[in-house]
Amino acid sequence: MSTVAITGAGSGLGRALALKYAVNNDKVFLLGRDDTKLHLVQKEIRDNGGHSEVILCDVQEPASISIAFQQIGELDVFINNAGIGIFGPLEDYTVSDIDKTLHTNVKGTILCVQSALPLIHESKGRVLTIISTAGLRGKVSESIYCASKFAVKGFTESLQKEWEHEPITITAVYMGGMNTPFWDQSDHIDDPAVLKGPDVVAEQIFNEDDGRNEIVIDQ
Repeated sequence: MSTVAITGAGSGLGRALALKYAVNNDKVFLLGRDDTKLHLVQKEIRDNGGHSEVILCDVQEPASISIAFQQIGELDVFINNAGIGIFGPLEDYTVSDIDKTLHTNVKGTILCVQSALPLIHESKGRVLTIISTAGLRGKVSESIYCASKFAVKGFTESLQKEWEHEPITITAVYMGGMNTPFWDQSDHIDDPAVLKGPDVVAEQIFNEDDGRNEIVIDQ
């Protein structure tokens, strides 16, 4: 049995990934801010005979990240999935919007990978960063979101070079928009129902999770 930790595991792609890895008989650590959502995912996993643990973690808070990873004894795979998107023209962004996006998507990613690293070293394991196509090209009304995802792309590619001769890997995952609660507080996407479901994306990520540099679902 391998151990897998997933941030943002209470809904959307994080939930779908947790269910997929658990079906494979992996033990899944469910990290996130919403205790109720995390426990609902845990119940789904346990009802299907799987193994999971809930760990509360706010990736905007360094102390919360540190405490969360101290609760994980062994770790083979860390999936950095937590992220937020605030959309609109540049002039509409507040300082709070910018801080929240960068603290979650960039600083949170860096600190989570940093905290997971000793455990990943010990297991000679793998890290996956969920980046999205917003890390590949600019998009209208997504300037701050794209800036954060371009940063995560650079972070991931730099670690691929840094770890080139080590027995650990980090994979960049690129996909387009999905039909998830990510869009609940936004009118940026007219009809999320036309987008891929998270289960489809999770299936491909799981099938291609072998330490390669990139998993590309959408260009």
